[in-house]
Amino acid sequence: MHGDLQVSHLGTPSDVYGVHGAAGRTQWRSLAAGRALRGPYEAVEWACVPPGGISGEHRHTRTEEMYILLTGEGEALLNGAPHPVRAGELILTGLGATHALRNTGSVDLSWLTLEVPAHRTISTAHAAPGGREGEENMPVPPPGRTAVVSLDERKDVDPRPVLQGPLRRVRHLVVAPGAEEKFSGAGQEHSVFVRSGTGVALSGASRVPVRADTAVTTSLGEDLVVTAGAEGLDLICATFVVDAASGDAPGAEGER
Repeated sequence: MHGDLQVSHLGTPSDVYGVHGAAGRTQWRSLAAGRALRGPYEAVEWACVPPGGISGEHRHTRTEEMYILLTGEGEALLNGAPHPVRAGELILTGLGATHALRNTGSVDLSWLTLEVPAHRTISTAHAAPGGREGEENMPVPPPGRTAVVSLDERKDVDPRPVLQGPLRRVRHLVVAPGAEEKFSGAGQEHSVFVRSGTGVALSGASRVPVRADTAVTTSLGEDLVVTAGAEGLDLICATFVVDAASGDAPGAEGER
C-alpha cells in the first residue's frame, strides 16, 4: 500500500484446492480488496489453473463478475452452454448466471477476476438495518446474462447490459516508450494491471515503479498517471464508477 494507491505484485501466489467443488489446484492472488476502496467492490484478483484444471461451476446470486483472460485457452461453461475461450477475451457473468472455466490447452490458463455486487444487492443492503444482513431475505435472481467479448479486437469494452453494477469500462492499452497514460479520479476508481514492460505510476505524493504482473488500484478522487519506460507498457485497465448512494458501502465476502 502506497498512500493513495494499492500496489500489488503476483510474487508467490497461494495454492487453493477444490475451488467451487472442482478437483485439483488453483493458484490465486488478491490484488485489491473492497475495504481499501471507496466503491463497494468485492475484489480484484488473479487466478490460474494448469492444463486440465477446472474452476468449478457456480451461480452468482449476489454479485456480477468479469474474467479477463491473460494466458492460455479453455472452455467456459456459461448458463450450461460451452464456449471456447482464449487469452485476450473477457467472460462476463451477470447476476443470476452460472459459470465455470476449464483449461483445455497445453499451458497455464490465467485470468484477472473483477467481482462487484449488482445494483440490486447494493440497494437492498443499504435499505436494511445492519447493511449486509438484509441480503439474507433477497429472492434468488432469475438466470442472468453472460457473454464472451474479445478485448484484443475491441480494445475498449463497456460491459453493460450484461453487467449492471459499478464496473463500467475495460481497456487494453499499449503505451509507447516515454509516453504517459492518464486516469481521472473524478467519480471513478481504476485498477491497472501490467501485462508487460516497465514504467512509473504517479498519484498524489506516491510514485512507484511498475513492471509485468503489477496491479495498481486508485482510490476515489485520486488521479493516476502511468509513464512507460524504455520497453513501453502493455496494460489492462478496469474502471469503476462510484456514485453517491454506494460510494461508502463496505465490500462483502465474494463468490470466488
